[in-house]
Order: sequence, then C-alpha cells, then structure tokens
Amino acid sequence: MKYGAETDPESGKRILTGALGAGLLLCGLIVSVAKGSVGISFGEFLAVFTSADANQGIYQVIMNIRLPRILVGGLVGINLALSGAILQSVLKNPLADPGIIGISAGAGLAAMTVMILFPSQSAVIPPAAFLGAVGAALIIYFIAYDSGAHTLRLVLAGVALSAFLGAFMSGLTVLFSDRVQGTVNWMAGALNGKSWNHFYMVLPYSVIGLVGAVFGSKYLNILALGDDIARGLGLNVERAKFMLTILAALLAASAVSAVGLLGFVGLIIPHITRLIIGSDNRFLIPFSALFGAVTVIFADTAARTLFSPYELPVGILMAFLGAPFFLYLLTRGVK
Repeated sequence: MKYGAETDPESGKRILTGALGAGLLLCGLIVSVAKGSVGISFGEFLAVFTSADANQGIYQVIMNIRLPRILVGGLVGINLALSGAILQSVLKNPLADPGIIGISAGAGLAAMTVMILFPSQSAVIPPAAFLGAVGAALIIYFIAYDSGAHTLRLVLAGVALSAFLGAFMSGLTVLFSDRVQGTVNWMAGALNGKSWNHFYMVLPYSVIGLVGAVFGSKYLNILALGDDIARGLGLNVERAKFMLTILAALLAASAVSAVGLLGFVGLIIPHITRLIIGSDNRFLIPFSALFGAVTVIFADTAARTLFSPYELPVGILMAFLGAPFFLYLLTRGVK
C-alpha cells in the first residue's frame, strides 16, 4: 500500500506536527544558548560566527560550554525517545521505557562500576554500559520467556530487575562513599560539564540507532499485527523482537553512559507522539526522535535557569514531569 499525500488523510497532520517540532527545536536551541548564568544576546551569538572581533568570553561560553551541552542533550533525548518507542512497540505496552523495565539500570550499574572502581578507564564506560544494558535485556528475556516472550511478564521482570540493580548501585555508593563524589550528579541525570568529547562519544550511537530504528520500523509495524499474523507473514518473531530490543538497549546505554539515569523521556515522548500522529512506526520513529531532542533541550534549559544561580540536574526535572504522567497512564487503565 502506498501512502501518498493524496491518499493518506493523516499526511496534513504529520506535516504540521513536523513543522511544529522543527520550530520548537530551533526555538529551544536559541533559548538554551541565550539563557544561563551569563545572558547572551542574539547579536553576540551571531558575532561568534560572523566576526573576528567576537567577545572571547562569550565565544568560550557558547562554543565550549553551552553548545556541546545542548547538542549532547539533544542526542540523549533522541536516543531515549527512540529506545522507548521501540520497546513500546515490541512489548505492545505504552508503559515500556528503558528506565522502567531495567535496561537503563543495567547500563547504569555497569557504568557506575567502572567510574568508581576503575576511574582511569573512562573510555570503556560506553561499551561497559552497553554490555550492562544487553545483559539486563537478556536476563529479562530469560525470566519472562515461556514458549514465547510474553509482554506482561517482560514488563514485570523488568521492573523487578530495575529495583534489584538499583539496590546494587545504592550499595556501591555506601561501600565506596569516598569515591562517589563524581557520580552524584551522574546518578541524578545531569548535563552540566558535558563537552565536545561527550558529543562525539554519543553521536555514533545516535546515528546507528536512528538508522536501525528507521530500518526496523517496518518490522515493528508487522509485530503490531500480532505474533501469529507476523509469523504468517514470514517474520521470525522471536529474532525480530530480540534484535529490536538489543537496538533499544544500545540507544539507552549510550544515553546513560553520557548523562546518567535520565528517566521518563522514553516513556512520555513516544506516547504523546503516538497520540498526535498515530501508531505507524514509519512516522512514529522519526517524530519521536525529533520531540525527544526538543524535550531534553527545553527541560535542561529550565533546570539550569528556574532556580538560578542554583542548577538542578535535568533528570530531577524529568522525574517531576514523568512520574505524574506514569501515574496518569496507570489510572487511565492503559491497554
């Protein structure tokens, strides 16, 4: 079936939503650069890129502090939103989120172990986080598998594993209290201090994840028809679910390794995006990525300006927003 502009009644809504998302992203970038402990005017921002006489202090603030922080936040938002969109489609459950079902906890425990026990090996944090996320996903599958991966069992196993791994992280902070100073902000999901190194660390995972998610969207649509129909269409259901879950783990792990435990982005963004543009994953995937970036950029801007000169980790602000949303979904009796 072709989805041309003339035959798809949802195309107009998607175009408007895409334009709105692009506008919000541009607005978020401008506001996030301008707002902070040092206010930056639009003229000063332009001068950094157009004039050789740009204020060096402003140049340093924009190029070495705010831009890398904003771009890392955008990539993290993309990765978490994509991870949530994939998991919600694979598990057919709108409560699925890498933070809720334990994948982020697996990545977090592995990353935290390296940071505390092997602080000089920071380069291995991303692969360690990925292995932790994949390990958590495999454990969840092993616990929940019974002649197939049942959705409810996967979610419940993930919630239990998340609590279990969270206890290990708390144990590390108690046993190595003299070494956890650098991990406190990380555990709360903070973007302060992010540099171009963090941006270049996350970027390849974002590119791989986005390409993989777009490629996998057709399989997500087939899985949405139900396992029996998907098998009837020739899809190896278990292999497809496993590969897509690994992709979601990769995306979540890259985000966790960069900014720590930033929850609820993967829950809220795909769910709201689905309400606006529908459940067709060919559109849900790219739109979730767009609004994931927008959300984290705006949330981080709010987190560092609302209580200035104090700065909240963006993870705390997202928890304030996400927890009520999660309860709202529960009280609505999500299906």
